[in-house]
Amino acid sequence: MLKVGELAALANLTVRTLHHYDNIGLLRPSARSDAGYRLYDRDDVARLHRIQALRAFGLSLADIALTLDSPAGSPLAIVDRQLEALETRMAEARRLRDQLLRVRAELVRGSAPDLSTWLTTLENTMDMINVYERYFTKEELERLPMVRSDAAQAQWQAMVEQVRGLIESQVPPNSDAAKAFALRWLQTFDRDTGGDAALQAKLNAMVEREQDAVGMPAQIFGYVKAAVGELKFDTWAKYLRPEVLDRMRRHIATRGEEWTPLIAQVQAEIKADPDATGPRARELGRQWMDLFHDMVGTDPQDVDAFRKATATEPLLRMGPGIGDATLAWLRKALSA
Repeated sequence: MLKVGELAALANLTVRTLHHYDNIGLLRPSARSDAGYRLYDRDDVARLHRIQALRAFGLSLADIALTLDSPAGSPLAIVDRQLEALETRMAEARRLRDQLLRVRAELVRGSAPDLSTWLTTLENTMDMINVYERYFTKEELERLPMVRSDAAQAQWQAMVEQVRGLIESQVPPNSDAAKAFALRWLQTFDRDTGGDAALQAKLNAMVEREQDAVGMPAQIFGYVKAAVGELKFDTWAKYLRPEVLDRMRRHIATRGEEWTPLIAQVQAEIKADPDATGPRARELGRQWMDLFHDMVGTDPQDVDAFRKATATEPLLRMGPGIGDATLAWLRKALSA
Protein backbone atom coordinates (compact mmCIF):
# COMPACT_ATOMS: atom_id res chain seq x y z
CA MET A 1 0.00 0.00 0.00
CA LEU A 2 1.28 3.46 -0.93
CA LYS A 3 0.56 6.68 0.92
CA VAL A 4 -0.64 9.62 -1.12
CA GLY A 5 2.76 11.34 -1.02
CA GLU A 6 4.54 8.19 -2.15
CA LEU A 7 2.16 7.64 -5.05
CA ALA A 8 2.41 11.29 -6.06
CA ALA A 9 6.21 11.12 -6.18
CA LEU A 10 6.24 7.87 -8.13
CA ALA A 11 3.62 9.10 -10.62
CA ASN A 12 5.21 12.57 -10.99
CA LEU A 13 2.00 14.23 -9.74
CA THR A 14 1.22 16.56 -6.88
CA VAL A 15 -0.53 15.44 -3.73
CA ARG A 16 -3.13 18.11 -4.46
CA THR A 17 -3.93 16.41 -7.78
CA LEU A 18 -4.54 13.05 -6.08
CA HIS A 19 -6.68 14.75 -3.44
CA HIS A 20 -8.71 16.33 -6.25
CA TYR A 21 -9.13 12.96 -7.98
CA ASP A 22 -10.42 11.57 -4.68
CA ASN A 23 -12.80 14.48 -4.10
CA ILE A 24 -14.43 14.13 -7.53
CA GLY A 25 -14.61 10.35 -7.27
CA LEU A 26 -12.17 9.69 -10.09
CA LEU A 27 -9.61 7.82 -7.98
CA ARG A 28 -10.59 6.89 -4.45
CA PRO A 29 -7.97 5.17 -2.27
CA SER A 30 -8.82 1.60 -1.36
CA ALA A 31 -8.08 2.12 2.32
CA ARG A 32 -7.03 4.55 4.98
CA SER A 33 -4.54 4.06 7.78
CA ASP A 34 -5.46 4.30 11.44
CA ALA A 35 -4.21 7.88 11.31
CA GLY A 36 -6.48 8.64 8.36
CA TYR A 37 -3.88 8.65 5.59
CA ARG A 38 -5.02 7.65 2.13
CA LEU A 39 -3.62 4.24 1.09
CA TYR A 40 -3.45 3.05 -2.53
CA ASP A 41 -3.08 -0.56 -3.69
CA ARG A 42 -2.20 -2.18 -7.02
CA ASP A 43 -5.68 -1.71 -8.50
CA ASP A 44 -5.63 1.97 -7.57
CA VAL A 45 -2.29 2.41 -9.32
CA ALA A 46 -3.63 0.58 -12.38
CA ARG A 47 -6.62 2.93 -12.43
CA LEU A 48 -4.30 5.94 -12.12
CA HIS A 49 -2.35 4.62 -15.10
CA ARG A 50 -5.55 4.60 -17.14
CA ILE A 51 -6.48 8.10 -15.95
CA GLN A 52 -3.10 9.56 -16.88
CA ALA A 53 -3.12 7.79 -20.23
CA LEU A 54 -6.54 9.20 -21.08
CA ARG A 55 -5.39 12.67 -20.00
CA ALA A 56 -2.44 12.34 -22.36
CA PHE A 57 -4.92 11.52 -25.12
CA GLY A 58 -6.60 14.88 -24.47
CA LEU A 59 -9.75 13.86 -22.56
CA SER A 60 -11.22 16.08 -19.86
CA LEU A 61 -11.63 14.70 -16.34
CA ALA A 62 -15.37 14.45 -16.89
CA ASP A 63 -14.87 12.44 -20.10
CA ILE A 64 -12.27 10.26 -18.37
CA ALA A 65 -14.77 9.39 -15.64
CA LEU A 66 -17.23 8.21 -18.30
CA THR A 67 -14.59 6.37 -20.35
CA LEU A 68 -13.14 4.41 -17.43
CA ASP A 69 -16.39 2.48 -17.03
CA SER A 70 -16.72 1.73 -20.74
CA PRO A 71 -14.99 -0.97 -22.84
CA ALA A 72 -12.73 1.75 -24.28
CA GLY A 73 -11.42 2.40 -20.76
CA SER A 74 -10.45 -1.18 -19.89
CA PRO A 75 -6.79 -1.76 -18.97
CA LEU A 76 -6.21 -3.78 -22.15
CA ALA A 77 -7.80 -1.13 -24.35
CA ILE A 78 -5.72 1.62 -22.74
CA VAL A 79 -2.44 -0.29 -23.10
CA ASP A 80 -3.27 -1.12 -26.72
CA ARG A 81 -3.97 2.54 -27.37
CA GLN A 82 -0.70 3.58 -25.72
CA LEU A 83 1.22 1.04 -27.78
CA GLU A 84 -0.38 2.39 -30.93
CA ALA A 85 0.58 5.94 -29.94
CA LEU A 86 4.13 4.80 -29.16
CA GLU A 87 4.47 3.07 -32.51
CA THR A 88 3.31 6.28 -34.15
CA ARG A 89 5.94 8.34 -32.30
CA MET A 90 8.65 5.85 -33.21
CA ALA A 91 7.62 6.01 -36.86
CA GLU A 92 7.67 9.82 -36.68
CA ALA A 93 11.17 9.74 -35.21
CA ARG A 94 12.38 7.45 -38.00
CA ARG A 95 10.79 9.73 -40.62
CA LEU A 96 12.46 12.77 -39.10
CA ARG A 97 15.84 11.03 -39.07
CA ASP A 98 15.46 10.00 -42.71
CA GLN A 99 14.38 13.53 -43.62
CA LEU A 100 17.37 15.09 -41.86
CA LEU A 101 19.74 12.65 -43.51
CA ARG A 102 18.35 13.64 -46.93
CA VAL A 103 18.77 17.33 -46.11
CA ARG A 104 22.28 16.71 -44.86
CA ALA A 105 23.20 14.81 -48.02
CA GLU A 106 22.04 17.75 -50.16
CA LEU A 107 24.01 20.22 -48.05
CA VAL A 108 27.14 18.06 -48.23
CA ARG A 109 26.82 18.04 -52.02
CA GLY A 110 26.66 21.83 -51.93
CA SER A 111 23.07 22.10 -53.15
CA ALA A 112 20.26 23.97 -51.40
CA PRO A 113 17.17 21.97 -50.40
CA ASP A 114 13.98 23.39 -51.93
CA LEU A 115 11.20 25.13 -50.01
CA SER A 116 9.01 22.04 -49.61
CA THR A 117 11.92 20.08 -48.14
CA TRP A 118 12.60 22.76 -45.52
CA LEU A 119 8.90 22.99 -44.66
CA THR A 120 8.64 19.22 -44.20
CA THR A 121 11.76 19.21 -42.03
CA LEU A 122 10.42 22.08 -39.93
CA GLU A 123 7.09 20.29 -39.41
CA ASN A 124 8.73 17.04 -38.36
CA THR A 125 11.15 18.82 -36.03
CA MET A 126 8.29 20.61 -34.27
CA ASP A 127 6.60 17.23 -33.76
CA MET A 128 9.74 16.06 -31.97
CA ILE A 129 9.57 19.03 -29.58
CA ASN A 130 6.32 17.57 -28.26
CA VAL A 131 8.29 14.66 -26.79
CA TYR A 132 10.33 17.10 -24.70
CA GLU A 133 7.20 18.99 -23.66
CA ARG A 134 5.92 15.87 -21.91
CA TYR A 135 8.92 15.94 -19.57
CA PHE A 136 9.92 19.60 -19.19
CA THR A 137 8.24 22.86 -18.32
CA LYS A 138 8.38 25.76 -20.77
CA GLU A 139 10.99 27.45 -18.60
CA GLU A 140 13.15 24.32 -18.60
CA LEU A 141 12.82 23.94 -22.37
CA GLU A 142 14.10 27.48 -22.84
CA ARG A 143 17.28 26.39 -21.05
CA LEU A 144 17.90 23.37 -23.28
CA PRO A 145 19.84 24.27 -26.44
CA MET A 146 19.25 20.82 -27.94
CA VAL A 147 15.56 21.77 -28.16
CA ARG A 148 15.72 25.44 -29.16
CA SER A 149 19.04 25.79 -31.00
CA ASP A 150 19.50 24.48 -34.53
CA ALA A 151 23.26 24.48 -34.03
CA ALA A 152 23.02 22.40 -30.87
CA GLN A 153 20.60 19.97 -32.51
CA ALA A 154 22.97 19.57 -35.43
CA GLN A 155 25.87 18.92 -33.08
CA TRP A 156 23.97 16.21 -31.19
CA GLN A 157 22.83 14.58 -34.43
CA ALA A 158 26.44 14.60 -35.63
CA MET A 159 27.55 12.98 -32.37
CA VAL A 160 24.94 10.25 -32.75
CA GLU A 161 26.27 9.58 -36.23
CA GLN A 162 29.80 9.41 -34.81
CA VAL A 163 28.66 6.74 -32.37
CA ARG A 164 27.08 4.83 -35.23
CA GLY A 165 30.41 5.02 -37.04
CA LEU A 166 32.29 3.67 -34.01
CA ILE A 167 29.85 0.78 -33.74
CA GLU A 168 30.00 -0.05 -37.45
CA SER A 169 33.81 0.05 -37.28
CA GLN A 170 33.67 -2.35 -34.31
CA VAL A 171 35.60 0.03 -32.08
CA PRO A 172 35.22 -1.30 -28.50
CA PRO A 173 33.89 1.07 -25.80
CA ASN A 174 37.13 0.70 -23.82
CA SER A 175 39.31 1.96 -26.69
CA ASP A 176 41.06 5.32 -26.54
CA ALA A 177 38.93 6.61 -29.42
CA ALA A 178 35.68 5.65 -27.71
CA LYS A 179 36.75 7.15 -24.38
CA ALA A 180 37.84 10.39 -26.07
CA PHE A 181 34.43 10.56 -27.68
CA ALA A 182 32.75 9.83 -24.32
CA LEU A 183 34.56 12.80 -22.80
CA ARG A 184 33.28 15.10 -25.59
CA TRP A 185 29.77 13.71 -25.04
CA LEU A 186 29.90 14.44 -21.30
CA GLN A 187 31.30 17.91 -21.85
CA THR A 188 28.61 18.75 -24.40
CA PHE A 189 25.90 17.35 -22.12
CA ASP A 190 27.21 19.40 -19.20
CA ARG A 191 27.36 22.54 -21.35
CA ASP A 192 23.85 22.16 -22.75
CA THR A 193 22.31 21.59 -19.32
CA GLY A 194 24.31 24.32 -17.63
CA GLY A 195 25.51 21.70 -15.17
CA ASP A 196 21.99 21.60 -13.69
CA ALA A 197 21.65 18.20 -11.99
CA ALA A 198 17.83 18.28 -12.05
CA LEU A 199 17.76 18.91 -15.81
CA GLN A 200 20.33 16.19 -16.37
CA ALA A 201 18.31 13.68 -14.36
CA LYS A 202 15.16 14.51 -16.37
CA LEU A 203 16.98 14.23 -19.68
CA ASN A 204 18.49 10.88 -18.74
CA ALA A 205 15.10 9.53 -17.68
CA MET A 206 13.47 10.82 -20.87
CA VAL A 207 16.08 9.24 -23.13
CA GLU A 208 15.79 5.93 -21.26
CA ARG A 209 12.04 5.87 -21.96
CA GLU A 210 11.90 7.58 -25.37
CA GLN A 211 15.04 6.37 -27.10
CA ASP A 212 13.59 6.09 -30.60
CA ALA A 213 11.42 9.18 -30.26
CA VAL A 214 14.43 11.40 -29.47
CA GLY A 215 16.66 9.82 -32.09
CA MET A 216 18.74 7.77 -29.65
CA PRO A 217 18.29 4.07 -30.55
CA ALA A 218 19.08 1.54 -27.85
CA GLN A 219 22.28 0.40 -29.54
CA ILE A 220 23.60 3.98 -29.71
CA PHE A 221 22.63 4.80 -26.14
CA GLY A 222 24.08 1.55 -24.84
CA TYR A 223 27.41 2.20 -26.53
CA VAL A 224 27.60 5.74 -25.13
CA LYS A 225 26.90 4.52 -21.59
CA ALA A 226 29.54 1.80 -21.94
CA ALA A 227 32.18 4.24 -23.24
CA VAL A 228 31.38 6.76 -20.49
CA GLY A 229 31.65 3.96 -17.95
CA GLU A 230 35.08 2.93 -19.22
CA LEU A 231 36.25 6.55 -19.15
CA LYS A 232 35.17 6.91 -15.53
CA PHE A 233 36.65 3.55 -14.52
CA ASP A 234 40.04 4.86 -15.63
CA THR A 235 39.66 7.66 -13.10
CA TRP A 236 38.23 5.50 -10.33
CA ALA A 237 41.20 3.16 -10.76
CA LYS A 238 43.43 5.88 -9.30
CA TYR A 239 41.55 5.69 -6.00
CA LEU A 240 39.91 2.28 -5.63
CA ARG A 241 41.21 -1.23 -5.07
CA PRO A 242 40.90 -3.66 -8.03
CA GLU A 243 38.42 -5.72 -6.00
CA VAL A 244 36.14 -2.69 -5.64
CA LEU A 245 36.40 -1.92 -9.35
CA ASP A 246 35.40 -5.51 -10.14
CA ARG A 247 32.46 -5.18 -7.76
CA MET A 248 31.38 -1.96 -9.46
CA ARG A 249 31.47 -3.60 -12.89
CA ARG A 250 29.28 -6.45 -11.63
CA HIS A 251 26.91 -3.93 -10.09
CA ILE A 252 26.58 -1.98 -13.32
CA ALA A 253 25.89 -5.19 -15.24
CA THR A 254 23.18 -6.36 -12.84
CA ARG A 255 21.69 -3.26 -11.25
CA GLY A 256 23.06 -0.30 -13.17
CA GLU A 257 19.70 0.38 -14.83
CA GLU A 258 18.21 1.19 -11.41
CA TRP A 259 20.21 4.40 -11.03
CA THR A 260 18.59 6.60 -13.70
CA PRO A 261 14.98 6.29 -12.48
CA LEU A 262 16.10 6.56 -8.84
CA ILE A 263 18.04 9.76 -9.52
CA ALA A 264 15.03 11.21 -11.35
CA GLN A 265 12.77 10.32 -8.41
CA VAL A 266 15.19 11.94 -5.96
CA GLN A 267 15.31 15.15 -8.01
CA ALA A 268 11.51 15.25 -8.16
CA GLU A 269 11.24 14.69 -4.41
CA ILE A 270 13.76 17.46 -3.73
CA LYS A 271 11.25 19.87 -5.27
CA ALA A 272 8.32 18.35 -3.39
CA ASP A 273 10.11 18.07 -0.04
CA PRO A 274 13.17 20.37 0.04
CA ASP A 275 13.85 19.67 3.71
CA ALA A 276 13.75 15.87 3.24
CA THR A 277 11.49 15.37 6.23
CA GLY A 278 8.82 13.11 4.70
CA PRO A 279 8.62 9.31 4.56
CA ARG A 280 9.19 9.31 0.82
CA ALA A 281 12.50 11.10 1.30
CA ARG A 282 13.61 8.53 3.85
CA GLU A 283 12.59 5.67 1.56
CA LEU A 284 14.51 7.14 -1.37
CA GLY A 285 17.52 7.59 0.92
CA ARG A 286 17.35 3.91 1.89
CA GLN A 287 17.07 2.86 -1.75
CA TRP A 288 20.06 5.05 -2.60
CA MET A 289 22.24 3.55 0.11
CA ASP A 290 21.18 0.04 -0.86
CA LEU A 291 22.36 0.65 -4.42
CA PHE A 292 25.48 2.46 -3.27
CA HIS A 293 26.57 -0.35 -0.95
CA ASP A 294 25.80 -2.94 -3.62
CA MET A 295 28.11 -1.00 -5.93
CA VAL A 296 31.00 -0.05 -3.60
CA GLY A 297 30.55 -2.32 -0.58
CA THR A 298 30.44 -1.34 3.07
CA ASP A 299 34.15 -1.20 3.95
CA PRO A 300 34.65 2.33 5.40
CA GLN A 301 38.00 2.74 3.63
CA ASP A 302 36.49 1.85 0.24
CA VAL A 303 33.53 4.15 0.84
CA ASP A 304 35.85 7.00 1.81
CA ALA A 305 38.04 6.35 -1.23
CA PHE A 306 35.01 6.44 -3.54
CA ARG A 307 33.76 9.69 -2.01
CA LYS A 308 37.22 11.24 -2.21
CA ALA A 309 37.45 10.31 -5.89
CA THR A 310 34.04 11.81 -6.62
CA ALA A 311 34.84 15.01 -4.73
CA THR A 312 38.27 15.37 -6.34
CA GLU A 313 37.56 14.46 -9.95
CA PRO A 314 35.04 16.67 -11.82
CA LEU A 315 34.72 14.01 -14.52
CA LEU A 316 33.10 11.59 -12.08
CA ARG A 317 30.34 14.10 -11.32
CA MET A 318 29.46 14.70 -14.98
CA GLY A 319 26.38 13.14 -16.52
CA PRO A 320 24.14 11.30 -14.05
CA GLY A 321 22.29 14.27 -12.56
CA ILE A 322 23.82 14.14 -9.08
CA GLY A 323 25.00 17.47 -7.72
CA ASP A 324 26.26 18.66 -4.36
CA ALA A 325 22.72 19.74 -3.47
CA THR A 326 21.47 16.24 -4.30
CA LEU A 327 23.93 14.61 -1.93
CA ALA A 328 23.20 17.16 0.79
CA TRP A 329 19.47 16.40 0.49
CA LEU A 330 20.13 12.66 0.71
CA ARG A 331 22.17 13.17 3.86
CA LYS A 332 19.22 15.02 5.38
CA ALA A 333 16.85 12.25 4.36
CA LEU A 334 19.06 9.57 5.89
CA SER A 335 19.65 11.51 9.10
CA ALA A 336 15.89 11.96 9.49
